[in-house]
This record gives sequence, structure tokens and C-alpha cells, in this order.
Amino acid sequence: MNIEDYRNYCLAKPGVTEEFPFNETALVFKVAGKMFALTDVESFASISLKCDPERGAQLREEQPGINYAYHFNKKHWIGVATDGSVSDALLLELIDHSYQLVVNKLPKKLRAAYGF
Repeated sequence: MNIEDYRNYCLAKPGVTEEFPFNETALVFKVAGKMFALTDVESFASISLKCDPERGAQLREEQPGINYAYHFNKKHWIGVATDGSVSDALLLELIDHSYQLVVNKLPKKLRAAYGF
């Protein structure tokens, strides 16, 4: 997957915005103001995603391209390599999972406002 496909996939989801809140290279995707994905636009070496803790532990054991996300809570975030060691299908599934985790935590009123 290349960075443009990644960006387009994230932006196609309802309620998603993109920004650079940390610096000029850390691209963050948010839904309703809550972060669900981050990557460095210069290197695009990995993507940081929210993940269910049990699933994250299992993925780190089974997939050499999935590790702890740098600078994030090790329990709730994973780092997914974009070098081809993780299939595009799994990467898209993990983006969906991260997005859904954030959407599920939104207050009902906010979910309704976004049409979730």
C-alpha cells in the first residue's frame, strides 16, 4: 500500500478529518476529533493504529510486521509496517478496526450527529 491509497482509504470513512497536530510530517486521521491513525508522510514506514489489547497482543506474536506503536500506549496501539510484510488486506482490516474502536467509544449523541 502506498501513502496515497492509505490517505484516500481513511478519508473515505464518515466523519474523518486529517491534520498535522504534532509536526509537519505526522499525518493524523481523526473521527469526531478522536485520533485513530497516524503515519509519517516523509518515510511512510509504518502506521500507528488503535487496536483491541488482546488482538494487538496476538497480532504482535503472529506478524513480524506488527509491533508496539512508537510514542503511544502500548496496550491500545499497534505499529503496522508498510514494507509489504503485512498484507494490504490485513492493513485495511486494521484501519477499519481502529476507526470502529473510536466510533464505538463516542457518546450516543455524537454518533447520531455523524450518522453512526
